[in-house]
Amino acid sequence: MAVDLLLGLQWGDEGKGKIVDVLTANYDIIARFQGGPNAGHTLEFDGIKHVLRTIPSGIFHETATNVIGNGVVIDPVVFKKELDGLAKFDIDIQQKLIISRKAHLILPTHRLLDAASEASKGKAKIGSTLKGIGPTYMDKTGRNGIRVGDLELDNWKGKYRALTNKHEAMINFYNVDVQYDLQELEEEFFEAVKVLKTLQFIDSEEYLHQAQKSGKTILAEGAQGSLLDIDFGTYPFVTSSNTTAAGACTGLGVAPNKVKDVFGIFKAYTTRVGSGPFPTELFDEVGSEMARIGHEFGAVTGRPRRCGWLDLVALKYATQVNGVTQLMMMKGDVLSGFKTLKVCTAYTYKGETISHLPYNIEPENIEPIFTEFKGWKEDLTQMTDPSQFPKELNDYIDFLEKELEIPIKIVSVGPDRTQTIHR
Repeated sequence: MAVDLLLGLQWGDEGKGKIVDVLTANYDIIARFQGGPNAGHTLEFDGIKHVLRTIPSGIFHETATNVIGNGVVIDPVVFKKELDGLAKFDIDIQQKLIISRKAHLILPTHRLLDAASEASKGKAKIGSTLKGIGPTYMDKTGRNGIRVGDLELDNWKGKYRALTNKHEAMINFYNVDVQYDLQELEEEFFEAVKVLKTLQFIDSEEYLHQAQKSGKTILAEGAQGSLLDIDFGTYPFVTSSNTTAAGACTGLGVAPNKVKDVFGIFKAYTTRVGSGPFPTELFDEVGSEMARIGHEFGAVTGRPRRCGWLDLVALKYATQVNGVTQLMMMKGDVLSGFKTLKVCTAYTYKGETISHLPYNIEPENIEPIFTEFKGWKEDLTQMTDPSQFPKELNDYIDFLEKELEIPIKIVSVGPDRTQTIHR
């Protein structure tokens, strides 16, 4: 059996969690392949809003097994809080959630290092979520990291102490004021590790290989978005992992020739959290209204999101890098009421008109070229069938499909799982 992938095509916050939740009924296994607790996958159903950070978004379905893959970095403290939040929902966590032994652990000193590094950059800071993600991936690639499987070994605390000693020396090197009580942080950390060790650890690449051989259906779930990819994103204002389709192969041990459908999630407009270039960003009342209607605040951090028109140049780039086969447009309802809508279809780049994403999209090099569309006034949130869509929305969707040459199969018209229209 092939593996399907689901990932974001913008700077994250596209609504991936909701779509994974909607699609889970079609799959036996939901497998998260990268990122850490800087992700905030929001699901809403039965009048309750859930925010998941590390746990895959299929956890609320009885039929699916949820796998945290080797490409994920896990903070035991955050993970324990996440489990505590799920306790009241009568989920059989022991059976429904399994963890790769090769996933790396975020230590308390990783978070401190993150804060020290960001503080040292001053105005040049990248907008880190300060969750310790970057330093953990740095230890992974530097071959110093501690993995989930190490918790099963007798000497893991010795490895832990050696690494934290190194981290403290690095924190001192940054020479910034980071106040902390490591003993207090470690008490919470080791208590959370005890909880983590009650769950089933697996060799996830073997588990998923056998699952494919036995005919089980698998959906790989990504975090963040393609424009935050460490290689293909707007570097250095990116995350520390491969958020693109290739990340599913390295983050789960799935062979490239086993990938079938790639579901690309995007908003009907564009948002970005933190620093970094954003060619279509709006600084006027239209942008403020988008943010207000769309409740554009980070699910994990609470940070306000920057808003702007849909950037088709960047979106086309993301579909190409990922090999997207189906598109899903989120938050179409947010655009209701705007008299005129705009879509960026090309850039003026150093005096030349281009339609591809160049190496540098800083504002001194880029000026977006827009195509305008007539907006619609209808409230989409109560609609249940595409036949109810206003003509202007259909025109907007048809234009995007023609430009991207990929079908838009789902249009989301609200945060609840029921507000999902299949085309």
